[in-house]
Amino acid sequence: MPGVTRLSVRNLRKSFGTHEVLKGISLDAQDGDVISLLGASGSGKSTFLRCINLLETPSDGEVWVDSEQIRMIHSKTGSKPASRRQVDHIRSELGMVFQGFNLWSHMTILQNVIEGPLHVLKRPKADCIADAEELLAKVGIADKRHAYPAHLSGGQQQRAAIARALAMKPKVMLFDEPTSALDPELVGEVLRVMRALAEEGMTMLVVTHEMSFARNVSNRVVFMREGVIDSSGSPDDMFGVGASPAFRQFIGHFGNQQ
Repeated sequence: MPGVTRLSVRNLRKSFGTHEVLKGISLDAQDGDVISLLGASGSGKSTFLRCINLLETPSDGEVWVDSEQIRMIHSKTGSKPASRRQVDHIRSELGMVFQGFNLWSHMTILQNVIEGPLHVLKRPKADCIADAEELLAKVGIADKRHAYPAHLSGGQQQRAAIARALAMKPKVMLFDEPTSALDPELVGEVLRVMRALAEEGMTMLVVTHEMSFARNVSNRVVFMREGVIDSSGSPDDMFGVGASPAFRQFIGHFGNQQ
């Protein structure tokens, strides 16, 4: 039986003024897919993720999350979501982890994690706390639940951000370069959490420069170049003889040429 399609993007375009950043991107993510999005800076990877959850408004195209299409109104003056309520609902289905953590500095780690389920999903506070403590244990920072973000290392803050996203019980997790702001010795602890999520079957889109993650954890690698998908395929194909010349040149910068 074919898998459930958790995310479907069709001909997604995004322009900033006269500069077209995304030039018609189409992509499907099935249940349990781990898709690494690779590409040079400026290729459109982060904009693509931000358009999926409407942190940026697509100029054109369609986005479906768990078979629900995000309704858009397109006009000569631009595009906008047709329903703010639907945007809030869709965002609750898409967990987003940013490069810069984006934790609320005035809240403890536990408060950060329960905020969404408590106020957006309207779940009972006791249930939110129980789930949050379980998630913080899962990402290895249960002992930091009453600390404030400023008292945590970058790796601990990013793991807290992952727990906060998971607390909403999303259908898809979006990671926008989750390790690029971390000191090298802290990268591994975040990647271990992401690898565990992949092994549990979480559907994930990951913008990353971590070639080992793309190669060993993903089941699909997508290489973006100048606002389009240059090539995509299994890690074996993409890092093997099937690599496009542009992708081969790109990974050469990371010392991964075949």
